[in-house]
Amino acid sequence: MAQRIDPELMEILVCPQSHARLIQVGDWLYSTDPATRRRYPIRDGIPIMLIDESEVVDEEEFRKATRQVQEQASNGENG
Repeated sequence: MAQRIDPELMEILVCPQSHARLIQVGDWLYSTDPATRRRYPIRDGIPIMLIDESEVVDEEEFRKATRQVQEQASNGENG
């Protein structure tokens, strides 16, 4: 199971490329910007916020990740 990033840290972290807020899905932080669709790895509990280390996901993967987070929020889950 993925380690949750501290909520206070999540408040200040943004995508280095688009400056959009981030959401955590498993061991990845996804940018909420649908134009860039970047995700950043979390390694040993540390977000790796380097564009060179990120991946661009396809639209389907982006929608799946954002939908998962929305469903968890509507169910009162933290992850």
